[in-house]
Amino acid sequence: MSHYAKIENNLVTAVIVADADFIATQQGQWIQTSYNTIGNTHRLGGTPLRKNYAGRGYTYDSGRDAFIPPKEYDSWILNETSCLYEAPTPYPNDGKRYTWSELTLQWIEINNQGTPVVTIP
Repeated sequence: MSHYAKIENNLVTAVIVADADFIATQQGQWIQTSYNTIGNTHRLGGTPLRKNYAGRGYTYDSGRDAFIPPKEYDSWILNETSCLYEAPTPYPNDGKRYTWSELTLQWIEINNQGTPVVTIP
C-alpha cells in the first residue's frame, strides 16, 4: 500500500492509501506521494519522493515533479531545493519561540502562552 494524491488543475484535492491496482481503476490523475518525505529529505534515510508529502491544497508542479504546500505569507520565498516556503530572514536560533509578522517582515518573540512579548522602553 502507498499514498496517492488526486490532482485536479495542479491542486491536490485528496490523499489516500491504496494499492497501485486500485489506483489504476480510478478516474483522474493520481500521483504517488511519500509520507516520509519532507523538504526533499526522506526521514528514514531513503530516497525522497516529489520533495514533500502531499496534502489537500498543495500544488503539484510537474516541471519540478514536486508537491508544494500553500504559501502562508506573501513575503516568503520558495526554496527550490526543498520546495518549501521560507521567511526572507532566518528563524532566530537563540532558543526562544517566535512567530512571523507579515506586517513588519520580522520574527516576533512569543511567550509560553503564544502571546507576543512586548518590551516597553
